Amino acid sequence: MSPLADAVALTALAVLLATAYRHPSGRIEALVGLAAAAATLATGLLSVQDVEDVLRHLGPVIAFLVTILVVAEVCARAGVFTAAAHHVVTLSRDDPVRLLTGVFVLAAVVTVALSLDATVVLVAPVVVTAAVALGIPHRPGAQTCIRMANSASLLLPISNLTNLLAMHYLDLTFGGFALRMAPVLAVVLVVEYVVLRLLHRADLEVRPTRTLPDEPPGHARTPVVAVLVMLVGFAVLSPLGVEPFWVSGATAVVLVVWGLREGVLDVSRVVRAAHPGFAVFVLCLGVVVAALATGPLGEIVAEALPATTTYAALLGIALLATLLANLLTNLSATLLLVPLLEPLGTTAILAALIGLNVGSGLTYTGSLANLLWRRALVRHGVHPSFRDFHRVSLVATPLSLVAAITMLWLVS
Repeated sequence: MSPLADAVALTALAVLLATAYRHPSGRIEALVGLAAAAATLATGLLSVQDVEDVLRHLGPVIAFLVTILVVAEVCARAGVFTAAAHHVVTLSRDDPVRLLTGVFVLAAVVTVALSLDATVVLVAPVVVTAAVALGIPHRPGAQTCIRMANSASLLLPISNLTNLLAMHYLDLTFGGFALRMAPVLAVVLVVEYVVLRLLHRADLEVRPTRTLPDEPPGHARTPVVAVLVMLVGFAVLSPLGVEPFWVSGATAVVLVVWGLREGVLDVSRVVRAAHPGFAVFVLCLGVVVAALATGPLGEIVAEALPATTTYAALLGIALLATLLANLLTNLSATLLLVPLLEPLGTTAILAALIGLNVGSGLTYTGSLANLLWRRALVRHGVHPSFRDFHRVSLVATPLSLVAAITMLWLVS
């Protein structure tokens, strides 16, 4: 491979990452992605067969992304998240610790069922708005949402695009993945909850001074039932070889038809919710990373990988995944790292996912979810502190990583 070709691919990746950090309009995202992919393909680093493989691998993942975002948007428009936040506040009985616990559970459940993007874009603003309305600090709730968005996404293949991308290389069904990761998630949740309680103990002494306005009327029941049926569909149909996007797509169609009939959304809202520009961007990112994997970057990463799956090796894989996620974002790191781990088997790939999911919460640049979280809060008038984010992440992330790898090693 010529140095010039490698330089073009690296430049294309840098442009894509800079675009992701700035998060422009969907049209700009798509145009930049297509230009970067075209420049990379012009280098000849990928053959026609290579490009077909990338499209075949990423196609179902992107289809799932588009459809699950529509499902989440219908839930939001129907008032599901607002109603859930009101219930959490009511059950807390003005106790800040109970309130934090309720938000913790809510954010974890939404992440597991509707992916981390729903938590950062739709749940976090609701939680923060509720905190402001109650007259209490918004930091605990905001931090809980972003911690759960990354860490709780370990449980199901659908909870994070990194998991879906990795499923192609795993000898696991939907249910099998959940069974392997359930004990890992359990120990991570304990660590995350303890850290959040300790680091926010001063904020948790402030009791609400106001009450929330009456809950607006909503149409939450139908979307909630649809999501529950969708989750069952994933578990039942996965062993039969049915891709998740078929299930999420059917759910999206049902909910869109219902939402249009009930007047909770219109066609333009559905199109925006699907984020087609971002879907094109992710596909182009896959092409660029696939090209880089054939050059020096792929060789460096391959040489850094261990040859075994001992405890130390699994921890090393998770740390390498964390490093790559925070340098390249976890999506790019997944595309680069997971195929190289296939010879080491399922346990090694699951260790990488711990780093790609939990580890991506270390810095703002670890995942696009971190950047989307900050942008969503700013749009709602709240400016999260860089210092506050890293005060939590630099404590919680290493502890959660070690706890998760230890549990993975014990149950493997």
